[in-house]
Amino acid sequence: MKIKTFFSLILFFCLFPSLSNSDDTFNPCGIAPGLTYLDPYTLVSNKDFWRDFPPYSENGELNVIVEIPTGRTEKWEVRKSDGALVWDFKKGKPRVLKFIGYPGNYGMIPQTLLSEELGGDGDPLDVIVLGPPIPRGSVVQARLIGVLKLLDGGEQDDKLIAVSLNSPFYKIDTLGELDKKFPGISNILENWFVNYRGPGEMESGGFFGLEEAQLILKKASKQFKRSNARLEN
Repeated sequence: MKIKTFFSLILFFCLFPSLSNSDDTFNPCGIAPGLTYLDPYTLVSNKDFWRDFPPYSENGELNVIVEIPTGRTEKWEVRKSDGALVWDFKKGKPRVLKFIGYPGNYGMIPQTLLSEELGGDGDPLDVIVLGPPIPRGSVVQARLIGVLKLLDGGEQDDKLIAVSLNSPFYKIDTLGELDKKFPGISNILENWFVNYRGPGEMESGGFFGLEEAQLILKKASKQFKRSNARLEN
C-alpha cells in the first residue's frame, strides 16, 4: 500500500469512526474514545470541555483535559466559545511546533481562567502531566505537585506541573522529590517552555511548590466564575 493511500485511510476512519468496524485497541487517530471529528480540525464530545467538568475530581485530584499528548507537536486547544477541541491555526495553516514534541501531556484545567484584566492571557489554566502519552481529548486525573511561572509577552502564562496516575511519577508529591528521584526533568521542562517558541518569546519566573500552585488554581477558578456570572447577567 502506498504511504499516501495509507494516511488517506487513517484520515477517513478518523472522520467516520462508525464505518471502521474497529474496537479501541486500534486507534490510528490518537484520540480519546467517544470523540467525533466535525472536520479534520475540530473534535467534539457530548460535553463542553471547558464548562462541564470541575477543576477537581471527587477524590481531590486534578481534572485535566489533554490537548496535546506527550511527544506530539500539533497545537490543539479547547475553544472557549463552545468547549470543542480544535487545531489552532496560524497564518491560515494548522499550527505545528517547529521544535521537539511536548515533554509531557499538555492540557487545560476546566472551569479556570487567567483573565486579561488581571494580567493573564485570557485562556484557561495550562497544565503539563508527566507520564506516557494519553490520547488527545481524554479527561484524566492527575496529582498536582507545583507550578512553573512564565511570562508570554508580559502576560501571565503559568504551567501547572502534575503527575500521571498511571506512571512511575505517581509516587512523587513535590518538586523536590521529582528532582531527587528523577534528576533533570525540571530542567527539561523549564528549558522546553522557554525555548519552544524561539529566543526571547517566553520568560521564566522559576518553579514554585504545591501551595503556590493551589493558590494560582484557586484564583483561576474564581476568575472563571466571575466571568461566567457576567455573561449570564
